[in-house]
Amino acid sequence: MVNAPLSGEILQTLFNHASIGIIVANARGEIVLVNQFALGQFGYDRTEEIKGKTIEILIPRRMHDRHVGHRSNYIKDPKSRPMGIGMDLYASKKDGSEFPVEISLGNYEINGEKFVMAFINDITLRKKSDEAIRKLNEELEQKVEERTVSLQHTVEELNHQIKENQQKDRELREALNREKELGELKSRFVSVASHEFRTPLSTVLSSTYLLQKYQTTEDQPKREKHIQRIISSVNLLTDILNDFLNVGRIEEGKIQVRFSITNVQKVINDTISELVTIRKSSQKVTYTHEGDAEMELDPSMFKHIIINLLSNAIKFSPEDSEIKMHTSITAAGLELRIKDQGIGIPSEDQEHLFERFFRATNAINIQGTGLGLHIVARYAELMNGKIVCNSEPGAGTEFVITFNNQTQ
Repeated sequence: MVNAPLSGEILQTLFNHASIGIIVANARGEIVLVNQFALGQFGYDRTEEIKGKTIEILIPRRMHDRHVGHRSNYIKDPKSRPMGIGMDLYASKKDGSEFPVEISLGNYEINGEKFVMAFINDITLRKKSDEAIRKLNEELEQKVEERTVSLQHTVEELNHQIKENQQKDRELREALNREKELGELKSRFVSVASHEFRTPLSTVLSSTYLLQKYQTTEDQPKREKHIQRIISSVNLLTDILNDFLNVGRIEEGKIQVRFSITNVQKVINDTISELVTIRKSSQKVTYTHEGDAEMELDPSMFKHIIINLLSNAIKFSPEDSEIKMHTSITAAGLELRIKDQGIGIPSEDQEHLFERFFRATNAINIQGTGLGLHIVARYAELMNGKIVCNSEPGAGTEFVITFNNQTQ
């Protein structure tokens, strides 16, 4: 079947009944043809209302001057193309109202005269749809942003709550550990006390019983001997109880350091004099000092440290031995050294020496609770000091404690 050429009547029908606005203008921009759809788009009833007038009648007034230039340039180099790519185009109706449009341009020439054909599409509904979508997207973005902020706040609150819970969990665990340690301390106390109290209590009981036997004047030396044994046993019991009480107070954080100017030489000399009664036969304590005599310390804690270390040196050293003590005070602080000629401490025991209830393997048969050095180390720590032990089995032991100057 051969396609017949379109007749003029058919072309006119297509022109008039097309569902898009079509306007034809000559090279001078004058409207020569307009279809019915375009008349409806622009609000006109009859073709005669716009035919022969320039195309600017259909364009908003504010754009007239600019459009005349665009129209002239297009006539010089006409090409079929969409108009205003990337721009928002607007047309003007008969009543002056504006509406958004898309325009495609075509051109042809008849008998040497150029014509421009414009295909006009009213995109008001599309614009409204696009605007609605844009607003919806903005609202969605706003909601997402609000939800994000809300979520961030929630996450921050959850993180804060988690940290609080973790802190509470740590505090509970620490409290539980402290309770456990205190429970163990009480258990060890019962075990150690039952062993350590037995000897002094037996001594007190036997000496008291024997005192009743000595009633004559001639028996006075024997009475004094047993009275001294009772006093020594009672003092030993007091020391043991004080060690347990001090450890308990340290573990519960109830020990408060009270710094004051302390005469180091006087404290040590007084302590040496107080412990003269427990020295073994021909044991000798020599003490030397360098620098200023005074230092800012807790005098009670400092004296406790001296008593413990010196009494240990006396207890673990043989008769006819010398115990050397030396202190020096400089701008940096105080250094205290106590060296004995005792049984020494095995190297494998030294790392545990300051733990609670620890006894060196070579001191098991010598009376003691294993708390003294633990308290000494903790007291030194509370006064910003540290303790070091240098010892070899059979070659004696030296303890060195350094205290930082509080004024620096």
